[in-house]
Amino acid sequence: MLFSSYAELLRFQHPPKSPHGSLSFLVLGDWGRRGAFNQSLVALQMGRIGEKLDIDFVVSTGDNFYENGLKSEQDHAFQESFTKIYTAKSLQKQWYSVLGNHDYRGNAEAQLSPHLRNLDSRWLCLRSFIVDAELALRESYAKWKIVIGHHAIRSIGHHGDTQELVDKLLPVLMANNVDFYMNGHDHCLEHISDTKSPIQFLTSGAGSKAWRGDLKELNREGLKFFYDGQGFMSVQLTQTEAEIAFYDVFGNILHRWTTTKLLYQSL
Repeated sequence: MLFSSYAELLRFQHPPKSPHGSLSFLVLGDWGRRGAFNQSLVALQMGRIGEKLDIDFVVSTGDNFYENGLKSEQDHAFQESFTKIYTAKSLQKQWYSVLGNHDYRGNAEAQLSPHLRNLDSRWLCLRSFIVDAELALRESYAKWKIVIGHHAIRSIGHHGDTQELVDKLLPVLMANNVDFYMNGHDHCLEHISDTKSPIQFLTSGAGSKAWRGDLKELNREGLKFFYDGQGFMSVQLTQTEAEIAFYDVFGNILHRWTTTKLLYQSL
C-alpha cells in the first residue's frame, strides 16, 4: 500500500569499500521457518556468496517469520528462525528488513522493537510503507535508486501483479527514474523488465518454502527469468555498473544481468 506522511525519511549510510564507491548486498524474502523447507540450505549458500562478494549488508523483503509473525518481543521464533540460522561470518552484517503480510498476522510492533536489536544487533526492521515517496525520490541524488517492498508490482508467480501498486506506486517510480523495485511475497526468484521504462522488477521471495509450478500465464511482457525453487539474490553496484544475480540452494548462478550508467549521469 502507498501512504503519505510528513515524517522525516530515515536514512542509513554505508561507506563504500573502495574509492570507486562499490557496494554489494544480498536480498532474501519469505524465509522464517526455523530452518525448514531448505531455509538452512539457502542460509548456507548465502554465507558462501556473502563471503565471496564481501557484502555490506542484507535486505529482507518481508514475511520474516511464519506463519503468523512474532507473538511478542520474547517470541523464540526470532532466534530460532534468524539468529541460529544465518550464522555465517559474512552474514554478521546489518540486515534491513521490511514487514510482509504474514508478519502483520502477528505482533508487527515486536519486529520493530529495539529489544530485538539487543538480542541480535544485526536486526533492523522498517515499516512496510513509503514515507513521502515522491518527494524523497525526487530529491534523491543517488546514482542508483532502489525501492524495496514486500508485494510485487509485476510478477507471473502465484499472486501475480499487484494492481494497487501498478496504479499508484509505479507512476511515482517511473517519474523519478527508479532503477530497481525489489520484493518478495511470491515464493520464487524472478526478473521482469518494465516495457515502458528502465525499471527492473526483481522478486526474491524464495528463502524457504517454494511454490513449484504455481505461476500465471497471463502477462509475461518483459519476463527475463523465473525460477520456482528456493534461493536468493545478490546486488553489486559501482558508480557506473549494476550486476544482479540469482542463486539456488546449491550456490549455482541461475541468472545474471548487468547494466551500466554514464559516470556523469545523475538520476
